[in-house]
Amino acid sequence: MLLMIQCDARVPAGIYGEFLQERKIPCRAVRLFAGDRLPALDTLRAAVVLGGYMGVGDTDEYPWLLPLKDWLRTAVETGLPLLGICLGGQLLAEVTGGRVHARRYGEHGLQSVTLTAAGGNDPLFAGIASPFTVFEWHNDSFDISATAILLASSSACPGQVFRCRNAYGLQFHPEVDAAIVSDWAGAVGQPGHAAEFAGRADGLSRLSLRLLENFLAGTALF
Repeated sequence: MLLMIQCDARVPAGIYGEFLQERKIPCRAVRLFAGDRLPALDTLRAAVVLGGYMGVGDTDEYPWLLPLKDWLRTAVETGLPLLGICLGGQLLAEVTGGRVHARRYGEHGLQSVTLTAAGGNDPLFAGIASPFTVFEWHNDSFDISATAILLASSSACPGQVFRCRNAYGLQFHPEVDAAIVSDWAGAVGQPGHAAEFAGRADGLSRLSLRLLENFLAGTALF
């Protein structure tokens, strides 16, 4: 079973949730913001950690971040395949020995991302040509640890994707659809981002689903 960890009601699984349902891939969702508990690791084949408007250090306001970090740390140690998106990627960077910086290298809207040499040879990006366009929506950013490998960068934010053992951390949002982007952009009075995304939604979705397929290919789920 794949575990989908949702940290924020405003940041759902989007096209990734739809894909898993359409392909009948066993999936369990936990909503940490609603008080759901994380399951035992030995019941899972993989996990995806979604984003959120909070930061990795906001543990006073969001106390469930602490057990989530412990759970992710153990998941890395035990070899569970992990995919962290935005906040999820930042959490994985922190628990693998990296550092997350508040309000540094923020990006909003479409951005071009370029693979490193290591990224070009990583199975997560099989069939994906570099550079490629992604949707960004973050203020914070991560530095990876010495044991992690940088897989992709953008001109505005050097850390876009990394791998540390079984864990992949992404800074961008591959899971979003036009409705999600419209909600986010509308909330901050920047509808132009939604229009820009909608104009390229089909191509962005194809790339995003290829990335998910590549991740799942490293599990026994796909």
